[in-house]
Amino acid sequence: MSASPAYSEEKGGSSSLGEPEYGHDPASGGIFSSDYKRHDDLKEMLDSNKDSLKLEAMKRIVAMIARGKNASDLFPAVVKNVACKNIEDPNQLIRASALRVLSSIRVPIIVPIMMLAIKEAASDMSPYVRKTAAHAIPKLYSLDSDQKDQLIEVIEKLLADKTTLVAGSVVMAFEEVCPERIDLIHKNYRKLCNLLIDVEEWGQVVIINMLTRYARTQFLSPNQNESLLEENPEKAFYGSDEEDSKDDKPDAASLVKRKPYVMDPDHRLLLRNTKPLLQSRNAAVVMAVAQLYFHLAPKAEVGVIAKALVRLLRSHSEVQWVVLQNVATMSIKRRGMFEPYLKSFYIRSTDPTQIKILKLEVLTNLANETNISTILREFQTYIRSMDKDFVAATIQAIGRCATNIGKVRDTCLNGLVQLLSNRDELVVAESVVVIKKLLQMQPSQHSEIIKHMAKLTDNIQVPMARASILWLIGEYCEHVPKIAPDVLRKMSKSFTGEEDIVKLQVINLAAKLYLTNSKQSKLLTQYVLNLAKYDQNYDIRDRARFIRQLIVPTEKSGALNKYAKKLFLAQKPAPILESSFKDRDHFQLGSLSHLLNAKAVGYQELPDWPDEAPDPSVRNVEVPEWTKCTSREKRKEKVEKPFYSDSEGESGPTESADSGAGPGRLCAGQQGGTAQPWQSFHGWRQVKKGKKKPPQDEGKGGSESSWEEGSVSESSSSESDSGSEAEESQSEPESKRRTTVRGRAGQPGRGLLPLSSVTPVPPQPASSPAVVSTSLVTDLEGLTLTNASLAPTMLSPVFSTMKTYELLHRMAGEGLSVEYYFNRQPFPPDPHMVAVQIQFSNNTESEVKNLRVSEPKLVSGMRIQEFQEIESLAPGDTASVIMGIDFCDSTQAANFQLCTHSRQFYVSIQPPVGELMAPVFMSENEFKKEQSKLTGMSEITEKLTLLDKCQSDHTIVQRVTAAANVSRVPCGADNEYRFAAKTVTSGSLILITLEQKEAARAHLTVNSEKMVIGTMLVQDISQALAQ
Repeated sequence: MSASPAYSEEKGGSSSLGEPEYGHDPASGGIFSSDYKRHDDLKEMLDSNKDSLKLEAMKRIVAMIARGKNASDLFPAVVKNVACKNIEDPNQLIRASALRVLSSIRVPIIVPIMMLAIKEAASDMSPYVRKTAAHAIPKLYSLDSDQKDQLIEVIEKLLADKTTLVAGSVVMAFEEVCPERIDLIHKNYRKLCNLLIDVEEWGQVVIINMLTRYARTQFLSPNQNESLLEENPEKAFYGSDEEDSKDDKPDAASLVKRKPYVMDPDHRLLLRNTKPLLQSRNAAVVMAVAQLYFHLAPKAEVGVIAKALVRLLRSHSEVQWVVLQNVATMSIKRRGMFEPYLKSFYIRSTDPTQIKILKLEVLTNLANETNISTILREFQTYIRSMDKDFVAATIQAIGRCATNIGKVRDTCLNGLVQLLSNRDELVVAESVVVIKKLLQMQPSQHSEIIKHMAKLTDNIQVPMARASILWLIGEYCEHVPKIAPDVLRKMSKSFTGEEDIVKLQVINLAAKLYLTNSKQSKLLTQYVLNLAKYDQNYDIRDRARFIRQLIVPTEKSGALNKYAKKLFLAQKPAPILESSFKDRDHFQLGSLSHLLNAKAVGYQELPDWPDEAPDPSVRNVEVPEWTKCTSREKRKEKVEKPFYSDSEGESGPTESADSGAGPGRLCAGQQGGTAQPWQSFHGWRQVKKGKKKPPQDEGKGGSESSWEEGSVSESSSSESDSGSEAEESQSEPESKRRTTVRGRAGQPGRGLLPLSSVTPVPPQPASSPAVVSTSLVTDLEGLTLTNASLAPTMLSPVFSTMKTYELLHRMAGEGLSVEYYFNRQPFPPDPHMVAVQIQFSNNTESEVKNLRVSEPKLVSGMRIQEFQEIESLAPGDTASVIMGIDFCDSTQAANFQLCTHSRQFYVSIQPPVGELMAPVFMSENEFKKEQSKLTGMSEITEKLTLLDKCQSDHTIVQRVTAAANVSRVPCGADNEYRFAAKTVTSGSLILITLEQKEAARAHLTVNSEKMVIGTMLVQDISQALAQ
């Protein structure tokens, strides 16, 4: 084909007869044509209704482009012709593809065409085309933000779409264009929650993140009441009547805030509909639900996400890295929910270094007094790794554990000192840096360690470690006055070959010694300053000149010379070793900003909870028939099982604490023919008239005692079917079904053994301590094989030395006083609980009703077996009950509310470490065998000086058994005493050895894998023997 036809056509030639001619002007397309009239003829042809004219115009445009002429002003007309035909195609895939191509053209001149196409596609019959229209909205907005108002109209229309295919895409468009317009979400909120389970995974992530921010603006914080109680837990104790009368208005406001929190149904709808997505195969969806629960759910329900996140740790290393970043942040504030999965964060040899370091971070965050011994044993293994970066991070983690848990600080410090003899120089260097930080907390007690580190300057070559040693010696030179000058002498010899950071510390050491010991160090200081004066580094030269003028008095010296010692030897605060994830929770979890710990482009801040809930009626819309729940779905919700079907339940230890002492655990005692010991423990109350008696006299007055198995009665009734419960509720009033303190004394519970067939616990004679000595009792303990002989009430004189603690003062309790003590008897309903005997005294002139325990606020894993409610307590009466508490081998307090019919009192029970154990009998050989297994970090020793009155066998044994619930182990040596026990919760052995030396000196040793308990026990026994 020749080029002449194209040339003649460009000049205006007509292609066929009978059609209008265009472009007859000889100047058209030439240099004399005006811009606004250029290619008008081609535009008219493209806008024509005739396909032949459009085809001819397209040919001429292609020819122009081939000759290199500019045809950009024809681009919108060409796009309009190409796109419009495809957008109107019968095939939905072609329509969607045409819109996708059109929206991908980044030319501002076609914005009007793109807007028209999006509006038309938003009303398309095909949901796939509507989805593509939603995808095109952010593209158009980035091209021309002035179209925002029109795009919001399209978004509002698409948000009302009822198909799952469109939901995720339109929410993404909403987030990109107008995230501040939450009014668009109100009427679609419930629909999005109900559709969420069926949306594709990408859309689920987008919708969940959007609903998280929406919920933070529309609902109240589910944990606001708990935060109020934590801020001022003692307000109910010490408030006086005068203060109440003066501050009526503030008290009324605080009462309104403290009223029970009721979750908004829409808030609950969001939590309920996202929870099944924790089982998703997509890690991003699981992470999105986890961050939603962390930011929105009540503390008691957040634990459900822990197992799902732990499951993700089996994924690829990239997924593990992201998940561990978020777990590290969560574990700082919600440590309890990850404690049951501690072993899941143990480090494997195949893990990449970044995964190892993140797992170390999580383990360090989860460390507490209960599990620190296990974690430190793990850390001991990690130090042997060949990965040097990992080893350095492990040593830093040990330092953080020592900082956060003061009870193991000395143990960690001793372990780090042992690492100073390691062959690996990097391990030694990192240990030196961490030891330096720990020594700043209590330097006076560790002068020997400073001396030991001073000797390492000849061997350690790592600059940071050498600088740390020099800083320590200079800072605490008064504790090592003989060694410090010698270290300065050695360092002055090698000054010129040291690194800059070491040179600076040598100069500081010289200055401090000059101020404290100028006789020995004056010449050395001048020598070091002269060397530094001509150093190549200008920082070192400036430092030397500055220090010389500051410490060496001259005529030109200013007033600063007088304060040189204060400047150099000022008291410096100890460094705080904190997690690098401490302040990351202000970023939304799962976001890029959280991973980078910096605000990324496009990040939207997580809103704060509102003080008052906005109007919930804005979300009220008429629900279409297809979204209403059927009767079958309602029945399914009623019998909904826990999310995880295994024994851990929905919230791990939180829920197990509520159900661990349930009725099913009390039925074993009803099957045998003999009486079970729990019948004298669980749920019993002893009521006394008149004046309250001391604990040791409780066994007296059998005629005045009324024993009941109230909680056992409750358990038997709870095991009956629902039909019988309904009949009982109709025939018997609630007040009669409950066990009362007075009026039903001695009446057995329904369906239980009658009390006449139960052998009661024999009353303890008050003179038993005088008949049998303490040492003899402990020696005989466990020598027989019958269960009755092992009962603590028969062998151990616990009531004679039992210490009583005040739980509620009668002034704070408005006439009700409560005391408690640890009776050291087993708690058979749950052998892992410590039995606590509580005594109520009514000192008022009116009856106290409905005494009960409510709203226990416990550390993760801790459990309480509540005593049965006391219906009434008459004026002047005293009631005694027993409750069980599982302290998880920790001295942390169990906090709960003590409620009456009119008041609530916040109380707490904190156990001494000696009450967390139960006595164990073993032979001397067994004791030695077990003791040989518990050495190293599991052994704590202390040197004592015994008083004159504490020299006899009887006194020593009595004071040790008073400080801890232990039993004596036979020993062949006269000057040695051995005791054994095991922790109530975990059953870990605790072995105590007291060896008398000459001149009233003694050596106390405690062996236990529970290092925290061992350390605290050493302190308590030492104090008991020193009194």
